[in-house]
Amino acid sequence: MANIEFNNVIKRYGSGPKANQVIHGVTADIADGEFVVIVGPSGCGKSTLLRMVAGLEEISEGTISIGTRVVNRLEPAERDIAMVFQNYALYPHMSVFDNMAYGLKIKKVPAPEIKARVDKAAAILELSGLLARKPRELSGGQRQRVAMGRAIVRQPQVFLFDEPLSNLDAKLRAQTRLEIEKLHRELGITSLFVTHDQVEAMTLAQRMIVMNAGRMEQFGTPEEVYHRPASTFVAGFIGAPPMNLLSGVPGVRDGVLLGIRPEHLRVVASGGWELQVDTVEMLGAERLVHGHLGGPEGERMIVRMNETEERPLPGQTLRVLPLEDRIHGFDATTGLRIEA
Repeated sequence: MANIEFNNVIKRYGSGPKANQVIHGVTADIADGEFVVIVGPSGCGKSTLLRMVAGLEEISEGTISIGTRVVNRLEPAERDIAMVFQNYALYPHMSVFDNMAYGLKIKKVPAPEIKARVDKAAAILELSGLLARKPRELSGGQRQRVAMGRAIVRQPQVFLFDEPLSNLDAKLRAQTRLEIEKLHRELGITSLFVTHDQVEAMTLAQRMIVMNAGRMEQFGTPEEVYHRPASTFVAGFIGAPPMNLLSGVPGVRDGVLLGIRPEHLRVVASGGWELQVDTVEMLGAERLVHGHLGGPEGERMIVRMNETEERPLPGQTLRVLPLEDRIHGFDATTGLRIEA
């Protein structure tokens, strides 16, 4: 196993004044055995960053190290990494066993060792009873587990996952997410996992890199990112629904955006802020109340209420009060967090 270090990593396509820079100076140190998720919207550079670690994209400036080696000039096969893609890319004419063993056979690993490695990976992934089947006889979740098994048997220093759950339905995504978490606990291999899904990021990550337009907005634990977002982008991207960002709240000075998550607002009998209710979303044990602060022309705001509270009606005016220790401040110009 090994750590991964990004040192001012930059990626450009093209050269000269017309070059398109897509990664802007990412610096981060991922510890040996750590599971780090790179998360962000489409086009933010997260897959490009992963592909530079894999050697599938050249690095324009800066360095990437795996363990003690700078890998900028190394071919993918020399980096001791294994990658799991969004598409399973299994050989349809081969059995599960042969798909998992193929890379080892190419490397001329002795047959008894191949069998031992495949059997061990199959046991971890609950594929032992499926080794004789062909990919067409498997479900989507099982095929993705075969792809992960193919990576495991290589015994790499680093696992790279490029949106591996995107092709699965919601139920299979949740199940496979748990399997990946269990896999990391058992193997402890340094892992980078790319996703645009914040639920995957929050549930899988030991730490997470939040990317925005090729820049690393924040690098921290899920708790740090959720409870102390470094910018308005992070505050708006992490959390469902996102944090309320307000400029027209009485008592807030110019140039400051106030941030408050919907679950940190309480409906009160008097005082607080006026919220004119627009719509109410029922979500089982809770409901999301959408409205406008101070009236129909005011800023939009969302309040999360639980099922025991009386359901408000559209057009009704509520009074809501934020929890004082859960209020965030951001610079309205830069979007950066203002530390108290």
